Amino acid sequence: MSGGPFEALRGQLHEAATEFADGPGALEGILRGIVDDVERAVREPLEIFPVCHHSPASAIAMARRLREKQPKVVYLELCEDMAPLLTELRNCRLPVAVQAFASEIEGFPLDWAPLSVVAPVTEASAEYQAIAYALDTPGVELVLVDRSSDHVFQWETEHLTEPGTPVDPVPDPDPDAPEAPEQAALHGDAVGVEIGRLRPRFAELEEHLLRHGRVRHWSEWWHQYVELPLGDSDHDTYRQVMLLIGSLFRRLAPGDPGKVRVDEDRERYMWTRMREHLAATGADPADCLYVCGAFHAASRVEEFGVHGSDAFTISPPSPTKWRHGLIPSSHAAIEAQFGLAAGSVSIAATEWAKNVKRTGVRPFRLEGQAGTKKPTAKKSTAKKALPAPVPAAPPADRLTGFLRRPPALDRLDEAELLGWSVDIVRAARRNGYLASTADAIAVFETSILLAGMRERAKPTPYDFQDAAVTCIEKDAVPGRRDVGRLVEIMMGGDRVGQVGYDALPPLARDVHDRLAPLNLKLQQRGVQRALLDIASRPELEHCSDLLWMLRRLLPDGAARPIMGERRLGERPIQESWDLALGTHQRALIELGYEGVSIEQVLEQRLRRAAYAPQATAAQVLEAVEDAILHLRSRRLADELGTRALEVLAGERSVDGAPEVLRRVRRLLAYYRTAEPVLPPWIESFVKAGYAHYCTLLPTAFTDDDATVRQVAAMLGFLFGMESLALSLGCDRAQLELALAQSHPAEPSRTALLWAAQTHLGTLSRSALRARCAELLGNPLVVPAYPRYLSGFVHALEPVPGLADFVVEAVSNAFARLPDPVLLPWLPTLITGLRAGGSELAPLLIREAGRVFPARLAELDSWVPPWRLPQEPPRLRLESGPSTGVGLPLLTSHPATCDALADLLGCEGTWETAEATPAGAALLARHPETATALEALLAVG
Repeated sequence: MSGGPFEALRGQLHEAATEFADGPGALEGILRGIVDDVERAVREPLEIFPVCHHSPASAIAMARRLREKQPKVVYLELCEDMAPLLTELRNCRLPVAVQAFASEIEGFPLDWAPLSVVAPVTEASAEYQAIAYALDTPGVELVLVDRSSDHVFQWETEHLTEPGTPVDPVPDPDPDAPEAPEQAALHGDAVGVEIGRLRPRFAELEEHLLRHGRVRHWSEWWHQYVELPLGDSDHDTYRQVMLLIGSLFRRLAPGDPGKVRVDEDRERYMWTRMREHLAATGADPADCLYVCGAFHAASRVEEFGVHGSDAFTISPPSPTKWRHGLIPSSHAAIEAQFGLAAGSVSIAATEWAKNVKRTGVRPFRLEGQAGTKKPTAKKSTAKKALPAPVPAAPPADRLTGFLRRPPALDRLDEAELLGWSVDIVRAARRNGYLASTADAIAVFETSILLAGMRERAKPTPYDFQDAAVTCIEKDAVPGRRDVGRLVEIMMGGDRVGQVGYDALPPLARDVHDRLAPLNLKLQQRGVQRALLDIASRPELEHCSDLLWMLRRLLPDGAARPIMGERRLGERPIQESWDLALGTHQRALIELGYEGVSIEQVLEQRLRRAAYAPQATAAQVLEAVEDAILHLRSRRLADELGTRALEVLAGERSVDGAPEVLRRVRRLLAYYRTAEPVLPPWIESFVKAGYAHYCTLLPTAFTDDDATVRQVAAMLGFLFGMESLALSLGCDRAQLELALAQSHPAEPSRTALLWAAQTHLGTLSRSALRARCAELLGNPLVVPAYPRYLSGFVHALEPVPGLADFVVEAVSNAFARLPDPVLLPWLPTLITGLRAGGSELAPLLIREAGRVFPARLAELDSWVPPWRLPQEPPRLRLESGPSTGVGLPLLTSHPATCDALADLLGCEGTWETAEATPAGAALLARHPETATALEALLAVG
């Protein structure tokens, strides 16, 4: 470009490039190109208003320009699908964020789910000023022109080589900044819509600016060299300076080529939408205002302007269904999303309040905006009556004067700085610091000293923060907050927004309505205690059901039970809860994107977990249990139980055997007490599980990847469900063959196999005792004896009757082994029992308490029961006729036997008491059976 109001500035830049770059070249091209970008944007018939996100200077300039120009159409750089939500901002306390959310996605990689796009809004932002003006001014139309939320992720797949990289990655925040994990996580893992975000993409440039500006981070540089100079500037100066900054960052190493293509496509998208709207409505570009980031205002794409090219084609949206809503935001969350220094947004809010008071500009606020004072009738009337619009003046060069003007040196406001110093000392003392009046004086003087070292006449809030940290904070932080965080709170704090009841999705409103009997302020942040006496107030049982579902769906801490638990087949009596639904409002709102009721969302999630490709039988059984516990849905439980049977049949490992055993036992106990018959799916599950684990048992005994606990759980399933499985048609020979084919080599699994054989009767107790004695007598095997004991402990899961034998085995080891042998492997025994047998310890403790003496004085004379002589009971058979002692009692009271005979359908007569019982005579004539039984009992 040549000529025009900026020709003089071009000549000065040419001379500067010739002098400093040793002749015209690349530097002159960059400098003259920046002026061309500014002039191109200024000449555009549709006025472009460049902004920086959450900038008080931009907000003041926007409020001033809206009152002067009074545009009839406001084009705003924001996702076009978020337009219906903006009217709900008046029901919220700022800051809040507009969110687009998709849990079920189509056309995108599945590992990206859920998709989320967030655009935060604060009062000290130019975007809020434009929204408030457009929504509350009759005859003004607000049009969102940026790409839709769906296109955000469409372009990510098209332009980025690494799909997992965020669309608009932000730099890491200041590493020295204090952490605010709860508030910083309010936006979740959303992709941010960075309206007006300005930051150099050239690392060397940012480092150069920070070093020569004598500041620590970018937020402080922007505050010192952009916010303060532009705070009192006129519209033309503000506009041209912001265009200059955007063009500088754009031309000087714009960054990753993929990101540049996305930025240019966004500009093409927005100008295409604006031209479509102008053509459809016939609006005059002179009556319109385009609000966008300064980076996009200095665009050079062919589609730029109302007369630009129409070659850009907007792709159709994907089949993904998007949900939209408002979520609470906070200053810390905005700082985390945009990579700003901690406390910078709070300082910006304080600067906004000061600018409003100093300049006298009346900002725009939505009528009925929550969290603001209600205006008086006089102010309300004045607000509606806007002054006549000021005609637009021809563009003039304001850059030359601004760039040549020396920086204005604000005089030191001693009263303000002294108030800051006193307040920070007071806050420090409340938080455990040993601060005094001398520290306040030191902070005051150090702030002035730091400002002087950084060539500032007036200390900024950042200078004051550095001075406070230097003078007050010592080696350790006595409380929860350090001094830097105290300064942030004093300057305005981490203001946290709140979404009003009317702006909540139906699910969230339903939750608040159903919990109304608790008489709690659920919208309030913080933890509140809820006491539910269900025995005296049965209507609170519905609240209890809802709270347990919220605990299942929301993050930890949103609903935490203090007293009470929910188990299958039990009804609550009294419960106590700690509720923080106001703190976790974002999570509750996002549940509303998935359904219209909490029951629907829970059912969807249970189905999604059960039918996931990587779902295990244990996870599906957990879903079955949750369906019974929370939804009391027999239909859903049967459906998910059938799915569990399918998943179990397809598993080829035993990783989930312990969890499967635990949950099947619990479900069986519930159905046996609550239902007249077992559901068909659980009978089929037990039958299939019996055959499944019998098949995997020989391999599991020798598989290095399978643990002893998993093998013990398999045996627990086989032994515990054996009676039910056999009644359903399973064959016990399959289990016997599986054990016969098992040949473990590892000691703990060998002990587990011995315990299983003892349970089946193929190995007697005396033989098992002899094998353990042989192990203790072999010096080569003694170091591995703790592993055998670990196997026996795990065997208590399938064979709890071995508890006395395990106590005996441990006692024999301590009794027989000398200390040099016992002490080295004692830690192995203890850690093994603690790691793998903690849930089985009560069995051992109870059995040890039964066996060992209760008093210390009895210990010296105590003899272990396994060392006592084993005298098996003998049958004493008389050769003479039996006297039949019990028959007189039966004949004296025959009613019981008669009733039982009638029940069984037997007919007969009573014999006299003198008659010899037939059974006793038979034993006398054939004593071989009794002799064999005597021998069997003696062996046992």
